[in-house]
Amino acid sequence: MLTTIEPKLQEAALVRAAQNGDRAAFGALYEEYGRLIHGILLAHVSYQDAEDLMQDVFMKALKQLASLREPAAFCGWLVAIARRTATDYLRTKRTTLPVGPSLPVGRAPEGDAFAILALIHELPESYRETLIFRLVEGMTGPEIAAQTGLTPDSVRVNLCRG
Repeated sequence: MLTTIEPKLQEAALVRAAQNGDRAAFGALYEEYGRLIHGILLAHVSYQDAEDLMQDVFMKALKQLASLREPAAFCGWLVAIARRTATDYLRTKRTTLPVGPSLPVGRAPEGDAFAILALIHELPESYRETLIFRLVEGMTGPEIAAQTGLTPDSVRVNLCRG
């Protein structure tokens, strides 16, 4: 997490460095926002698809980074890419037959976790994302509020209603 008094200034400096070709700066942005993007994707698609789409989101961001005019807007810009990527994926998803056994990617949910994720996917989007951030990504209420721009009270309400 960005931990200075002025995290937006530090974020903007990282974005500018990444725009100038600093791969380590982009890696730091990936570390900072990876859980947020994974949570957004997981609120829309299956766990396995979220793993793949997360890489797509960051690749798109890297390719389009030069077009970002306001470095301080990086988080919102990245969230928009993630939501658009999930929407595009769902729109173009075709039914396919598995070729062989699926290989685990990352740490997949086990047992009842898939059933719980299925139930969460039936909730309205604002509740889905907030619950995914809390239950799957392990974010605290204040972290969710800081990352999403919601107020802490809104986060609490979404968690309770969800």
